[in-house]
Amino acid sequence: MIKLTQINKIYGSGGAATHVLKNIDLEIKQGEFVAIMGPSGSGKSTLLNILGALDEPSSGSYTFLDANINSFSKEQLALFRRYILGFIFQGFNLLKKTSALENVAMPLIYQGVGANERRERAQSALSSVGLESHINYNPNELSGGQQQRVAIARAIVTNPQVLIADEPTGNLDTQRSHEIMELIRSFNKNGITVIMVTHEEDIASFATRTIYLRDGVIERERTHAL
Repeated sequence: MIKLTQINKIYGSGGAATHVLKNIDLEIKQGEFVAIMGPSGSGKSTLLNILGALDEPSSGSYTFLDANINSFSKEQLALFRRYILGFIFQGFNLLKKTSALENVAMPLIYQGVGANERRERAQSALSSVGLESHINYNPNELSGGQQQRVAIARAIVTNPQVLIADEPTGNLDTQRSHEIMELIRSFNKNGITVIMVTHEEDIASFATRTIYLRDGVIERERTHAL
């Protein structure tokens, strides 16, 4: 599904250049759940941003199915993110004075979906994360775990092929973290490919495979027995 070949990322130039990713080769199959781990500065967030088409590699190729992502225009990249990918962030990134329903429906506005269908699909997404009774609550009326559930509903409301998750449990306690991971794993079992950055081994254990980065290179991989 996804193939990275000899991906490099360099910030700056000359003596101030920082080589963040070095000749990364990585393949991710459809339906996989891949965790990316590594110490601070290892390049894991940069790698996730490239996979999420939020950043461009300095060199190398990124292929999604049969499409060469490197050749996409800005407009095509926006459409790729809008229709193919769903994003879950550590900080939830919810609109504070907007209801859970409106937050979840937001991506559908950019897809041109009509108001009635937006409401129906947002309600369905919130129901799938166990928040059908909280659709009119604003984020400040929800717990951290509930806010992350809203963020997950927003990510899956567009029926993405791939979920990109950046430290999705970073602001949660252990119990809530594991609840969120069970939820993400349930979507993976239903066919959504998941790519997640985490710094916690117990969170990575929910994945089917963990990629370990160090100093911009893939140090090793580990497959998890499920």
